[in-house]
Amino acid sequence: MASKSKKAPFDAKKTLEKIEEQFEMFQILNEEGEVVNEDAMPDLSDEQLQELMRRMVYTRILDQRSISLNRQGRLGFYAPTAGQEASQIASHFALEKEDWILPGYRDVPQIVWHGLPLYQAFLFSRGHFKGNQAPEGVNVLSPQIIIGAQIIQTAGVALGLKKRGKQAVAVTYTGDGGSSQGDFYEGINFAGAFSAPAIFFVQNNQFAISTPRDKQTAGKTIAQKAVAAGIPGVLVDGMDPLAVYAVTLDARERAVNGEGPTLIETMCYRYGPHTMAGDDPTRYRTSEMDNEWEKKDPLVRFRKFLEGKKLWNEEQENEVIEEAKEDIKQAIKKADGTPKQKVTDFIGNMFEELPHNLKEQLEIYKEKESK
Repeated sequence: MASKSKKAPFDAKKTLEKIEEQFEMFQILNEEGEVVNEDAMPDLSDEQLQELMRRMVYTRILDQRSISLNRQGRLGFYAPTAGQEASQIASHFALEKEDWILPGYRDVPQIVWHGLPLYQAFLFSRGHFKGNQAPEGVNVLSPQIIIGAQIIQTAGVALGLKKRGKQAVAVTYTGDGGSSQGDFYEGINFAGAFSAPAIFFVQNNQFAISTPRDKQTAGKTIAQKAVAAGIPGVLVDGMDPLAVYAVTLDARERAVNGEGPTLIETMCYRYGPHTMAGDDPTRYRTSEMDNEWEKKDPLVRFRKFLEGKKLWNEEQENEVIEEAKEDIKQAIKKADGTPKQKVTDFIGNMFEELPHNLKEQLEIYKEKESK
């Protein structure tokens, strides 16, 4: 005989609801570029505000030109970034040169602004090994193609920085799809357990390729997943550059002060396809959704804010656009002039000291390439 149901000794559902209620979206600028959270305004000079806008405009042009170059067959793999400039560039704006960036494949703009020459970013897209050789002093790793793998790597880099007594952080980026990977949980848990100075960004652009976020997790937010790892989690308006900058700066300061890692979910949107490799967003996104998010465009929002302070105008923007176009022209020219890869390059790059069988192969291909 089945026993009568008893009243539960606690309300597990209510406990979850209380946790989820804590993760309200942090915002400073609304869609009209108006300050709605004066107390949270970051301490940025007029020149810094202008520089942040300059970098965002430059990055939008870089995205547009990269798409064109890809369609011309002059670039290889490319993941569009339009719509995510506040999430990417404003977060990077809060970092320091000594910090390490472990990017995902959509996060080329951050490592370019961190010091990777633009022509090498183009070489990376083409699959050229020189695109993965960051100059000395540029603390970046190559963009990770394996979804989420950079998260667990970031935990290790951050722990290394801590053990060496460096006043620096390891920062990584992934999309909402990356948060569904096992490496995501392992990485944030490891970093939390060892109080490693890391910042984990999840750029929630609403879709993991074509899979909507609500099909990936039952959680109302991705930020709340930080609770399980015992680390702070923040949900921020990823189309608001000032809000993204503020939460990143706070996370970095806490990390270098020995307070451990932070998980930051930036609520944003990618206006283009997942990648230029055949994805068609019209098959899984509606025009209504696109229109709704276009009203939240980070460049439009920040432009309105700066224009209201008389810090930005059309002439300044056009100067940045022309600067970006010229830089891209020169960078792609330099990439075109880079010697093509050879089989001997690949063999020579595999080991510091070649095993016997590869030594034989190296000699064979040297002879072939000399003809």
